[in-house]
Amino acid sequence: MRNLISLAHISLDGFMAGPDGDMSFLSMTPEMGDLIYPLINTVDLSVYGRVTYQLMESYWPTLGDGPEVGAPERKHARWYNGVQKLVASRTLATASATTRIVRDDIVGALRAAKQEKGGDIMVFGSPTLMHTLIAADVIDTYQLTIQPVLVGRGTPLFANVEKQQRLQLRDTKTFSNGVIAARYARR
Repeated sequence: MRNLISLAHISLDGFMAGPDGDMSFLSMTPEMGDLIYPLINTVDLSVYGRVTYQLMESYWPTLGDGPEVGAPERKHARWYNGVQKLVASRTLATASATTRIVRDDIVGALRAAKQEKGGDIMVFGSPTLMHTLIAADVIDTYQLTIQPVLVGRGTPLFANVEKQQRLQLRDTKTFSNGVIAARYARR
């Protein structure tokens, strides 16, 4: 069975975004990329909500190979352009050739995908989608980067959790900018 991983960057108080979707508090450094990018290399199916997908589509396919672009970013852009994608959306009209839009029952689509042969499946950001997947208890691993900031209010990662889900800490890493990466898996 394939592993469904949630990759989320959150504030210390658990928010993926602040008021009005503000994500300016999030930090991503080359040091953090050295941890995150190798994890992504195990993924052959990436999953997004519509907003996150459109954000990614506006950036990664157009990144280019200029001298200002580092090797890890170029490699990630190549990965992004080639990886199969699922987008949970009832309103997205069109998507790239490597993308399948799931208009209904994203939980069922991911349960089916987990049974197929292949690498890991990773959900990137996408707070509304995460809320649905967390409530359905289909996420196997949470890969979090915990930012050293209190946001106070905004969009939480964990909202409307109705059933306790026990997790086991698999590993942590502290970065020089104060961000902590933590990986939790189902017990």
